[in-house]
Amino acid sequence: MKQKEYGFTGTTSVAVSERERRSRALARKAAAEGMVLLKNNGVLPVSPDTPVALFGAGAAHTVKGGTGSGDVNERECISIRAGMEQAGYTLTSSVWLEEYEQEYARTMDAYRKKMMKILDGTEEKGLQNVIIELLEQVFVYPKGRPITAEDLAGAEVAFYVMSRVTGEGADRYDVPGEYRLSAEEEEHIRILSESSSRLVVVVNAGSPIDLSFLDRYEIDALIQLSQPGMEGGNAFADVIRGAVCPCGKLTDTWAKRYADYPGAQSFSHNNGNVQEELYEEGIYVGYRYFDSFQAEPAFAFGYGLSYTQFSLDCTEVSVCYDDPDAVRITAVVQVTNTGAVSGRETVQVYAACPQGKLTKEYKRLCGFAKTGLLEPGKSETVTVEFPLQQLTSFDEEACAYVLEAGEYVIAVGNSSDNVRASAVLTLEKTLELTKTTHICPLRGELHEIAPAGVPAFAAEGAPDIALDPARIGRRVVQYEYGKTENPRKAQARALAEQMEGEQLIAFCCGQMNAAGAGESVFGAAGELVPGAAGQTSNMGRDLGIAEMVVADGPAGLRLEQCYRVRGGKVQKSSNPAAALIPPLRPLFPEETAEDDVVYYQFCTAFPVGTMLAQTWDTELIEQIGRAVSNEMNEMRIGLWLAPGMNLHRNPLCGRNFEYYSEDPLLSGKMAAAMTRGVQSGAGTGTTIKHFACNNQEDNRMGSDTVISERALRELYLHNFEIAVREAQPMAVMSSYNLVNGIHTANSHDLLSKVLRDEWGFEGLVMTDWTTTNPQDPFCSQPAECVRSGNDLIMPGSVEDIERLRKAAADGTLDWEDIRRCAANVIDIILRSNCYEGAKPYGKAEWREV
Repeated sequence: MKQKEYGFTGTTSVAVSERERRSRALARKAAAEGMVLLKNNGVLPVSPDTPVALFGAGAAHTVKGGTGSGDVNERECISIRAGMEQAGYTLTSSVWLEEYEQEYARTMDAYRKKMMKILDGTEEKGLQNVIIELLEQVFVYPKGRPITAEDLAGAEVAFYVMSRVTGEGADRYDVPGEYRLSAEEEEHIRILSESSSRLVVVVNAGSPIDLSFLDRYEIDALIQLSQPGMEGGNAFADVIRGAVCPCGKLTDTWAKRYADYPGAQSFSHNNGNVQEELYEEGIYVGYRYFDSFQAEPAFAFGYGLSYTQFSLDCTEVSVCYDDPDAVRITAVVQVTNTGAVSGRETVQVYAACPQGKLTKEYKRLCGFAKTGLLEPGKSETVTVEFPLQQLTSFDEEACAYVLEAGEYVIAVGNSSDNVRASAVLTLEKTLELTKTTHICPLRGELHEIAPAGVPAFAAEGAPDIALDPARIGRRVVQYEYGKTENPRKAQARALAEQMEGEQLIAFCCGQMNAAGAGESVFGAAGELVPGAAGQTSNMGRDLGIAEMVVADGPAGLRLEQCYRVRGGKVQKSSNPAAALIPPLRPLFPEETAEDDVVYYQFCTAFPVGTMLAQTWDTELIEQIGRAVSNEMNEMRIGLWLAPGMNLHRNPLCGRNFEYYSEDPLLSGKMAAAMTRGVQSGAGTGTTIKHFACNNQEDNRMGSDTVISERALRELYLHNFEIAVREAQPMAVMSSYNLVNGIHTANSHDLLSKVLRDEWGFEGLVMTDWTTTNPQDPFCSQPAECVRSGNDLIMPGSVEDIERLRKAAADGTLDWEDIRRCAANVIDIILRSNCYEGAKPYGKAEWREV
C-alpha cells in the first residue's frame, strides 16, 4: 500500500471552484426542501413584482447554523435580505434595515469586548477552559427599533424573521428572547398584524420556539426556516416566489407552550440540578407523549403544508417471509397531486401496537418515503418497506425484544395527526425475537410516567393479515467481542503485533504533539490540516501507518478558512481561541509577511441536521454525503465527526440543531443515508455521535442520565442501531455524559456488548474531546476507556499516555485490550484516504486492504 503524498491543503486561488458551485447548489436545494410551511392563508407564494417589507433580526443576518463544533467557516453566507433582493423583490423597509445594521454593529462590538475579558484570563484558567467558556457565550442578536407606519408604506406583504443562536456547552432557557418571544418581538408582531395587510412570520431557529403568539395575532403565513446554511437566503427566495413548492415536514412536535412537553420543569437547569437527569417520561417522548396522553400540540410531528394538495391511497399491505431472520412489511401507496402546481409529498407509515403486558405508545413511525416531483393530476406509486423488528418492544423482565400477541394496526398518511388504518396484522401468541443480556442497570428507583389508558386506534374496515409465528426467526445474541479474532482485521492485527508497548499505547490516543506542548486545543488539535479537530498518532511511520486527520461537522467541514505558509511551514494562528470563535477573528488579524503564501480552505455550510431531516429525503441526504466526501478528499480529512444524531428529548437542548429528530427511526435513517453518501467516496468515513443520551448541554461532562433499560433501548439506542446496521459507519464517538452512573466512554455495556456484539459494528470507537480531562477527578478514565472498547482517546494528551502507561505497568490494564484497540484504529487508517487506491467503506464492502 502506498501512502498518498499531500501538500498543503486548500488552494492559493480565491476563485470559486467548480466543486464549490456544485456543493452550494446542493445546499440551496436542501434548504429549500427542508423549510416547513406551517400556515398559509393564501399569501404565499408572493411574486417578486409585489412590494414587500422585511423586518427582524434574521433579515440581514440570517442564522445559518449553530455555534461550536457544528459551525462551518464558509466563503460567504446569503441572508434573507440578499436572497430576496437577488430574486428581484423590492424591499420598502430599507431605512429600518439600515438602522438595524447600525444597532447590530454596536451590539457585536460590546459582545467582542465581553469575550476579550474572558480571553484575558487564559493564563490563569488555561486555554482549554477559556475556549469552553467562550463557546458558552452565545451572541444574542439585537431585535431592532419599533416598526412604524412609515416603514410599511407601500408594502403589500410584510415578512418578519425571528432568529435564535444556540450551540454546544449550554442549554436554552424558557424565557423571553430565547424559547419565548422577547418584548420587542412581541411588539413588532403586534404592530405588523394590525398595520400590514398580509403578514408572514419566519422562524430562523434550529429548535421549536413558543408559538402562543398565533393565538394573539393575525398571522397569514408561518414558515419554519430552521438554520439553512450558507445558501439560506437564496433558498428562501426560491420558496416564497414559488420556484420551489414547499415539501418539508417537521421532525419534532411543536407544543403550544413549553410546559406541555413531558418533564419540562425538570429538564437540565430548570430544577436546579444538572448533576442528575431523570428520564421519567420513559418511552413517551415527542409525539409518543402527545398521542398517548392526548395532549394537543400546536403542530404535529411530520406536519408540513404545500402550495398544492395530495391524496394518498394505500393499495396493499403485505408481509414477506423470504428470510425468517429479516421478515419485512411492505405498504404500497398511490400518491396523486390533486392541486394546481407541481410538488412533492412524503408518505409516512405508523404502527399502533397492542396494549398487553407492556404499555406502549399510541403509535410509532415505522417507515417513510418521498415522491418525486408530481405535476398536477399525476400519480406515483410509493413503496414503504420496514422490518418486523420495528414493531417489537423491549421486555425488561424477559430481557428480550418481543412481539406481544394482539393486533398491530398499520396506518398511512402524510403527518402523524393525519393517518388512517390500512391493515391489521394479527399475532396469536407472544414471540421473543431477540434475546439479549441486561445493560446499564439502574442504581436506584426511577418512577416513569404512564398514561391512564392509551386509546385504541380505529381500524374499522382495514383488512386483517395473520402473522405466521412459524415463519418468524428468533435470535439469541452471542457476546463474544474480544474473545475471537476478526479475520477482516488481520493486517491491522499483524501490524499491532509488531509494535512495542509505547507504540501501542500511542495508537490508543490522538497525536498529542499536534496540540502543542502540554495542552490540547479544544476542537482544533490537528496540525496536518489547519483547523482540523485532531489526528491519529505518528508513531507508526516506520511500519507504513499514516496519520489520519479528523474534522468537525455536522453541517460541513469545520476548518480554518485560510492560513499562511512561511518558509515551507504552516504558521499557526496567533490566537487559537479566535480561530475557533468567528466573532473574535477581526480582533486578531494575522500579519502576513512578504514571502507568505496564503492558502484557502473554502468549505460548504450545509443546512443544520434538523433541517436536513425536515426534507424526509434520504436520497438527497446521500447526495450531500457524497459532496462532503469530495471536500474531505480535497482537504485530506479521513473521518468526519458527524452526523450528530442524539434525539430531541427536549426543545431546550442547546445542541438540538445538530441532531435530526425526536424520533429514533427518522434519526437513524437520516444518519444511515448520510453515512452511505460519505462512505461512497474513496476512503472517507463518518463518525456517528454522541453515543449515547447526549440530550442536554449544561454540565454535559458530568450529567448522569438515569434511564430505564426499555427507554434506553427503544429510543436512545435504536437510532444508532439503524445507522450501524444499514450503513456501517467507520467510527462512533462516545458521549460526555454518564448513563446510570457510568461514563459512556467507560461503558463496556454500550461500547462492546451493544455496539459490537448486538449490532455487529466493525469500525473504531473514539471519545469526545477532552473527556479524560486529568483536572476533573470525576471524568472518564483512560484505562477504563481502553478496557471498555473505546479505541481512540481524543484529542490525546501527555497525561492520557502517562495514565495508560501506568495502568499497563501495574497490571490494571491488560496489554491485549490495548492491542485490540490499537488494531481497530490501524484498520480504519489502512482503509482511509491516507492511501492510494482507497475504496468506499460500508456494510457490503468488507474487502481486503
